Amino acid sequence: MRVTKDSRQPVIADVARLAGVSVPTVSRVLTGNIPVSEEKRERVLAAIEELNYRPSSLARALKSGERTMIAIFASSTSAYGYAVTLAGIEEVAQAAGFSVVISAVKSPDTADVSAALEVALQQQLAGIIVLDFDPSAAEVLRQLPKNIPTVAASGFPKGQPGFPYAFIDEYAAGREATQHLLRLGHKTVYHLGLYPLTQFSGRYQGWHDALTEAGITPPPVLEASRAPRSGYEQGLRIAADPGITAVFCSNDGLAAAALRALLERGVRVPDDVSIIGWDNQPFSEFTWPSLSTVAPDFKDLGVRTFGLLQQRLAGSDAVPDSTAAPVLLERESTGPARVRDGNRD
Repeated sequence: MRVTKDSRQPVIADVARLAGVSVPTVSRVLTGNIPVSEEKRERVLAAIEELNYRPSSLARALKSGERTMIAIFASSTSAYGYAVTLAGIEEVAQAAGFSVVISAVKSPDTADVSAALEVALQQQLAGIIVLDFDPSAAEVLRQLPKNIPTVAASGFPKGQPGFPYAFIDEYAAGREATQHLLRLGHKTVYHLGLYPLTQFSGRYQGWHDALTEAGITPPPVLEASRAPRSGYEQGLRIAADPGITAVFCSNDGLAAAALRALLERGVRVPDDVSIIGWDNQPFSEFTWPSLSTVAPDFKDLGVRTFGLLQQRLAGSDAVPDSTAAPVLLERESTGPARVRDGNRD
């Protein structure tokens, strides 16, 4: 099939039609990110020549052989930790002369991951960064082509084998937060967590191990989602249970929502219940009372992750992992344990 030439500039779909292949196949030939059979490659190159198809930015990259695009895979661009990490990566990448494309991964479902990969791999990529904060990222790492330099960022205790990682030591911080509450005299510490994700996280493992090592059987996780309302609903349950005097939360949004529920029920913080959050979001120091929290430096995580990628791009095959520990910020929402009077409905 031939494409009739007209006055408009040819687009990639014209090349695909003339070559008798899909648009993604044309992109793979142009970028070289994923191998294509020699027969299809020759058809695509013949169609490109016949149509004189030359997107300006791609033509420059093909001519110079220089790749300056970094793809970042993340399941969220709005959640606080994701957003600040992405900002850190983008800032240092641009300063180093790289541009960034972010590919959102809807779920760990194979089709969703493949769709996200398809979009990003159409670019002329120098390297890839994966925010390995959840199961979606793990699936991305499994499906990625092996010929593109790739690094990852994570708070999980261990990363996927074969990739350099920039870690936040969530395990150490989870232990410290829990031990802090135990030192204040609380007989146990409950965990308000993003279940079931939280059971695979370093912060959960740190909480669990700190209690176990103190001879305390960890109580059941107070299960929540990313929606703050789930934190509020668990806050109502905490208010109704005089046996709960200390709570370590998976993030500040859940902690603030639980704090609201407790105050509505007349449960005093920290006199009756102590609460520690996670993230140190900007609002956390302005809640009433101000929220004790764990402060991971997400921007630094992004900077360290890009630093690992730069080492890979420089040709280093043995890039060591990078780890930094979050800081526990003690504010007004934690205090010495006291016997609760019971439900104040």
